[in-house]
Amino acid sequence: MADNGAVPSNPYPVNPRWVLAEDITDAVRRRYPAEVQAVGVHGSLAHGDDADGSDVDLIVVTFRAGAGPHPGSRRVDGVIVELGVIAGEDYLGYARTLSTSWPLTADQYLTTKSLYDPRGWYDRLRDAHLARLAEANGGEFASLARTAWCQAETTYARAIRLAERYDTAGALLAMGEARVSAALVEGLLTRTYFRGGADAMARTGLGDTDLTELGRRLRTQADELARRGRPVDATVAELVT
Repeated sequence: MADNGAVPSNPYPVNPRWVLAEDITDAVRRRYPAEVQAVGVHGSLAHGDDADGSDVDLIVVTFRAGAGPHPGSRRVDGVIVELGVIAGEDYLGYARTLSTSWPLTADQYLTTKSLYDPRGWYDRLRDAHLARLAEANGGEFASLARTAWCQAETTYARAIRLAERYDTAGALLAMGEARVSAALVEGLLTRTYFRGGADAMARTGLGDTDLTELGRRLRTQADELARRGRPVDATVAELVT
């Protein structure tokens, strides 16, 4: 079992995915004893609602860039393991950065559950992200939402073109991407983060929208952005200002 220092022991003692995560943590610490400052899991295992077929999203935080194991994805004992490796300062930098993908990345900063964290590093990660959110004003989120809206509109237009060409498979793929992109706009406008693309579509009601309804939602979002002083339409002069 992984030595957590001051961190409570395994909260899911009979969960095979948690046991596997602990085994990997032990192996990483034995192989790189001087390089690892924290190891944790995020995603469904961190939330405690994983099930058979769920993967293990494990992140190794190192003291310096390029140290520790190589990141990658493998199946171990029938379970897909996503092994991420990142230097602590780089990870804190990402946590302090807001982008159009914030609704899909914030959960990792805020809900990671530690397997090894003797110095409380994951508390630092969460606090860094919360401090950045406290600094951000509505205008910053609206600007990000406008950029996300342009991405959603572009993907939506591609879905329409593919549908008009009777490329059903391509249209369905683009439609799914457009729904997720539109959900990101909603998340940025409301400062709501999601656990993934499927959760984003479900919580915003975009999962079952057809092209017509998606177009309406995008127009509603454009109107809201204009109301917040971030119109999606601009002149050439306004674009290059």
